[in-house]
Amino acid sequence: MTQFIFGGIIVFLCVLAIFDLVVGVSNDAVNFINSAIGAKAARFKTIIAVAATGVFAGAALSNGMMDVARHGIFAPQYFSFYEVICIFLAVMVTDVILLDIFNSLGMPTSTTVSLVFEMLGGALALSLVKMVREDGPGLGELLNTDKALSVIAAIFLSVAVAFITGMLVMWISRLVFTFVKPRNGSLKTILFGGVCATAIVWFLLINGLKGSVFMTPDIKEFISENTCTLLAIGFAAMTTLMTILAFFKINILKTVVLMGTFALAMAFAGNDLVNFVGVPLTGLDAFLDFSANGNGDPDAFMMTSLQESAHTPVVFLLLSGAVMVLTLIRSKKAQNVVKTSVDLSRQDEGDEMFGSSSVARRLVHTSLRISAFLDSLVPAKVKAAIGKRFNQDGTALEEGAAFDMVRASVNLVLAGLLVALGTSYKLPLSTTYVTFMVAMGASLADRAWTRDSAVFRITGVLSVIGGWFITAGVAFIICFCVTNAMYFGRYFVMFLFIALSVYLLWSNQKRFAEKKKQEEDELYDRMLCSHDDEQIWSLLREHILLGNAGHLAFVADALKRSTEGFLNEEYSLLRKLDGQIDEQRKALKRQRKREVICMRRLDPKRFLPLNTWYFLGINSCKQMLYCMKRINDPVMEHVGNSFSPIPKEFHEAFISRRDCVIALYLKALKDLREGDFDDMDRLRKECTKLENDISDDCRIALESAQEPGINLDTLMLTVQVLQESEQLTSLLSQMLRGMIHFEPSSSF
Repeated sequence: MTQFIFGGIIVFLCVLAIFDLVVGVSNDAVNFINSAIGAKAARFKTIIAVAATGVFAGAALSNGMMDVARHGIFAPQYFSFYEVICIFLAVMVTDVILLDIFNSLGMPTSTTVSLVFEMLGGALALSLVKMVREDGPGLGELLNTDKALSVIAAIFLSVAVAFITGMLVMWISRLVFTFVKPRNGSLKTILFGGVCATAIVWFLLINGLKGSVFMTPDIKEFISENTCTLLAIGFAAMTTLMTILAFFKINILKTVVLMGTFALAMAFAGNDLVNFVGVPLTGLDAFLDFSANGNGDPDAFMMTSLQESAHTPVVFLLLSGAVMVLTLIRSKKAQNVVKTSVDLSRQDEGDEMFGSSSVARRLVHTSLRISAFLDSLVPAKVKAAIGKRFNQDGTALEEGAAFDMVRASVNLVLAGLLVALGTSYKLPLSTTYVTFMVAMGASLADRAWTRDSAVFRITGVLSVIGGWFITAGVAFIICFCVTNAMYFGRYFVMFLFIALSVYLLWSNQKRFAEKKKQEEDELYDRMLCSHDDEQIWSLLREHILLGNAGHLAFVADALKRSTEGFLNEEYSLLRKLDGQIDEQRKALKRQRKREVICMRRLDPKRFLPLNTWYFLGINSCKQMLYCMKRINDPVMEHVGNSFSPIPKEFHEAFISRRDCVIALYLKALKDLREGDFDDMDRLRKECTKLENDISDDCRIALESAQEPGINLDTLMLTVQVLQESEQLTSLLSQMLRGMIHFEPSSSF
């Protein structure tokens, strides 16, 4: 029976390993494909194919050492089989859920940090138990804290060094190349390509293949002793290769970007694979050892066998590589995480994902003052010369690209160099931290953070960095608690957490799918990719009409549900609607931001006459949502406090007027969606008539205040709802007045 229970746990660990591979690749995909996607170095399918080839090669060539999971954090000879399984199960449950949450939020984090701190939290939990219950080894013997401390030091080191280095190297690179598209066969392009390609190959030798079966100690020693010579030979060879590519009209910078994508993907799969499958496979080894030698007593059998290093069978590496490749191709969450990094580093204004924060505002104000002071110290001629090199008037980006090939090359090459340099000095730099911060530093140096976007970009960067530090703390605390619960709760709690993890994964996936469906905006994406005024105008007009129609649909539904909740005293319905109104306000703000961005892509002289009518429509939508807030909040408070319900004699008239308002909204949204503007004037007249009718209802209701038995609080709330409904009708008329100017037949 014991072996059956633990066998089931091991099977679940292996299943979780698949989920861990999926969520891990989804998160770490940002490391190696964001630059290629941001610069549009090739078609999306081509970039994914290059990255997938690198991932599969890295997984297949990895030696699969599980040292971190086996004995990197704790001394296994002091822990029983049952204790080890508690730690491993807690680690996997925590890791999968934590990474899935980060992916759903679109926030990149470090799988290495999460694994190390989860292992540390679980091992510490049982180490403290052992120290209290047993007279045995101390905490220093039970745990290996050096690994965790080195990771903490690497966080600070990689964040600062990568950002500053990325900023300096990108600034120098831009001085050399400017924003004009580099000529493919020019000497500086060939030399730049040679330097980049040499750095990429060195990165592969030092980092990408360090765990490969081909990298014997002799080869590693030879590379270490002859680094300068090998780099010189590599530079000569790569420069020659770039010259040949230029001769055959093959784009050098695109080749460099794809090479860098392959190298980082290969290094990721070869080195970070242990983060995803190390714990389950170590658990499998422990189970096989227990089955053969444990005599059925999981609490007494010690895991001495885990002191030895183990090589993962090739079949497991190949299967892991296949799962990673399929995830890279199909994962929407991987694209979500990549979008965060690309949007924060795009050259021009885009749909800013983050709001502003007080810290970001202070940083921007301080930076502007420092910049002004330094600017005053630089001679005018020097400023003019530098400004000329950073003139973006001649910027030539690929269609739909966030930045150019020069920046993409710097991102990939510099990230690879820093990780390789850290590896050579035995510093555990996080690939996630390095690639992200290099991209942010490069975008700052490239003057992508303008005064209009800097506060949003800084808020985004601070949010991501904060998430990295939260990862370590949350992983440690959750795994510490879960391990204790499993240890003392035995098998019942283990299976309870197994069920909980399955439910949370399903729930997160469902919420993510709903959120992505809400945020998908094909028209906006097409407008950003287009450079034709007529096409942008046609798409923008459609975007405005459909967007405003969507808000009308929401208001009509919200008014119905809020009043139904009022009449039927359904507090849960009103509370749910309160959150949905807040979400709709955010959606309207996002719509307005996107449409304004696309307006700036049009000829101002042609669009300015329509500005007033556009903002009349969008502001009317905004005020409609405020009206719904002013209706729902007091109604929710009234029902939540179980105050007197609305008198029955008001029900029929109340519902009748509400249904009239809803009917007008539904007719207006139908016309907007179908582009039918013939009926707009009649609808506006109906709005005016309904306003007068509702005003009469308010007057009659107020006159009834003198009647005996009337609850004044309920009566006044009813009047408030009627008055806000009257305002909703007026706002609909205003919005239609603005939207008439956007009918499809209108000329641009």
